Amino acid sequence: MKYADGPSVEVETEIAAPIETVWALISDIATPVRFSAEVQSVEWDDPAAEIAVGARFTGHNRHERAGEWSASCVVVAYDPPHTFGWAVNDPDNPAASWCFTVETTGDGVRLRQWGQIGPGPSGLTPAIAAMPDKEEQIVDRRMAEHRGNMEATVEGIKALAEGTIG
Repeated sequence: MKYADGPSVEVETEIAAPIETVWALISDIATPVRFSAEVQSVEWDDPAAEIAVGARFTGHNRHERAGEWSASCVVVAYDPPHTFGWAVNDPDNPAASWCFTVETTGDGVRLRQWGQIGPGPSGLTPAIAAMPDKEEQIVDRRMAEHRGNMEATVEGIKALAEGTIG
């Protein structure tokens, strides 16, 4: 897949817990820090502001090949207790977009996390420019890394919500 195709990945899990419990975890921007190998810390730009569409936070990341960086994030979807999503850098042309959704099922909830890179420039942009013949491999590798971090995150949220970890 090419960057311009808007590569995305989605993971999901079933959780035996009330939707309010899962919502509290997915709407806490610090939750992924506990489980992602890449996200190191996050903080609201204005800690006193109400969480809503347009609220901003900064994420601090680390990757063995890319080094360390910070990214400005803007909440673009906020529908308690179902949807929490954000765009990285420019919400009109994001470097990436991320979203958690949660829906009630018969025995609990289904949690999904979705992520898409682009269409705006991102950390992959210079790598692709330097090696355009390897674009598909670069994108595939990055999406596999995102999938692994996302799977760890949703499984971590499941464990927290079900009380198997504290």
